Amino acid sequence: MKIELAENYGFCFGVKRAIKIAEENKNSSTYGPLIHNSKEIARLEEDFKVSLTEDHNTFKAGDKAVIRTHGIPKEELAELIENKVDVVDATCPYVTKPQQICQEMSENGYEIIIFGDDSHPEIKGVQSYAIDGAKVVTCPKDLENLDLKDKIALVAQTTRKVEDYMEVANYLIPRYKEVRVFNTICNATFENQEAVRKISKNADVMIVIGGKNSSNTKQLFSIAHDFCQDSYHIEDEKDLDYNWFKNKEFCGISAGASTPDWIIKNVIDSIGKNINN
Repeated sequence: MKIELAENYGFCFGVKRAIKIAEENKNSSTYGPLIHNSKEIARLEEDFKVSLTEDHNTFKAGDKAVIRTHGIPKEELAELIENKVDVVDATCPYVTKPQQICQEMSENGYEIIIFGDDSHPEIKGVQSYAIDGAKVVTCPKDLENLDLKDKIALVAQTTRKVEDYMEVANYLIPRYKEVRVFNTICNATFENQEAVRKISKNADVMIVIGGKNSSNTKQLFSIAHDFCQDSYHIEDEKDLDYNWFKNKEFCGISAGASTPDWIIKNVIDSIGKNINN
């Protein structure tokens, strides 16, 4: 069986940057999971003594708090600084961008619409930068009964599918006097999604590696499944079922932006060892 990696996969710029920041700040604590990959978080704790804190109120003056790649609500960041916590910001610059847009556009009187998952930490953070709040939607239907201003600014969660984002934009544009659409989906998301689309068209089994709570990995899996029915989302090699590969000739592999190379290698090695021998 042929095993092939997608042209683009795995760690993005923002995750690489955050991992480097965490490694350079030994004996610190991240506020919330730094990235959505429990295996890499465990490695950071074991090798660099970077622990995980879920409540920002537990940080005391002088403690070092590494801010997660997804960012945090504006008010919580202000509290950490006010309490003299040593804040090390590992927020991905692609996440900082929609935060800035929400603040600036809301200050200029625009209604803020965010396309994304309102339970995701990135969206909770971005939403907090809109001075009068922001409405979060997942599809055009969510907009149907909303009473909106004539001036609208639209941003997207950085890891969403561009096709779905365009559906929301296309609903708003003919219905409101002014709609400002900002492309806040990050480059790595575009590249990884296009690559998984390309490879899954030819594969007869697809493996997408990433955390179960990783939004961008879920999007990659969704695209893979659109083109290859035998697609599977796993966290590491322990999730593999070798029956998936029976009578298959081409296994395509992709990985989410928070998936380290060592996990990808373990998956490929396990498939090769158990299928091709």
